[in-house]
Amino acid sequence: MADDVRPIIIKRKKVIAGGHHGGAWKVAYADFVTAMMAFFLLMWLLNATTEDQRKGLADYFNPSIPVHRTSGGGDGPFGGPSQKSEETLAQNGSGATKERPSAQSLAKGETGSDSADVPEEAFIEIQAALKALGGESALADEILKHVRTRVTDEGLVIEIFDIEGSPLFEAETDAETAVMRTLMILIGDVVNLVENRISVAGHITSVPLSGPEFKGWDISTRRALLSRGLLGRAGVAQTRFARVAGMADRDLQQEDPFDVRNNRIEITVLRSGSEAEG
Repeated sequence: MADDVRPIIIKRKKVIAGGHHGGAWKVAYADFVTAMMAFFLLMWLLNATTEDQRKGLADYFNPSIPVHRTSGGGDGPFGGPSQKSEETLAQNGSGATKERPSAQSLAKGETGSDSADVPEEAFIEIQAALKALGGESALADEILKHVRTRVTDEGLVIEIFDIEGSPLFEAETDAETAVMRTLMILIGDVVNLVENRISVAGHITSVPLSGPEFKGWDISTRRALLSRGLLGRAGVAQTRFARVAGMADRDLQQEDPFDVRNNRIEITVLRSGSEAEG
């Protein structure tokens, strides 16, 4: 009887655990969390800082290294000074520094004073400030249609001209319009971003002016003088004006000598040391 007992066989199912899936998801999640933190930090900074502070932060992360034919960069952070030696500081003038000016620099008066040549970056800043005024309102956009800027060997030229149906001055007079007064306030603000001297020139079209008292030289000169006065009222120091001149129709900007855009005022932010600044 005992021989008829069958053995009990227990079958155990072998469970094979899944392989290791890795931690790539953790890296992706960490990147996401970091990005969100940076985003909320940016939002906080935009709300908690002033315009000047934001500009300082932007300049910190986007430094501008001066590029000039007589200047070079240093070897420190962002092209600035290092802690090793004075020879590696950013160079000012022809291979010289403020602490060790060269003979050539001394001869030119390049001793690190504030009268150094205004850099191209300053001209760009003025141009950008003018462009930034647009978009604030439909009126500002219309007024800035009168303005054009260009950089020359003499400096930054801010050209203000008539538009058909929207003159700067009453016909054949030096009586300014409301558009001209508004423009002088805006331009007075932007030219005060630098301390360089200023030249003002009045220009007119070749259209003959009626009456013996309305000579081209006279009217363009009176308009230039009036523009200087308007800039003064806008906060530009009178000591900054190096030259005020009436050019009549001797320097037309448009091919058509009768184009109203030849009626214009040119305000030039002069390069320091230029002949015009004298």
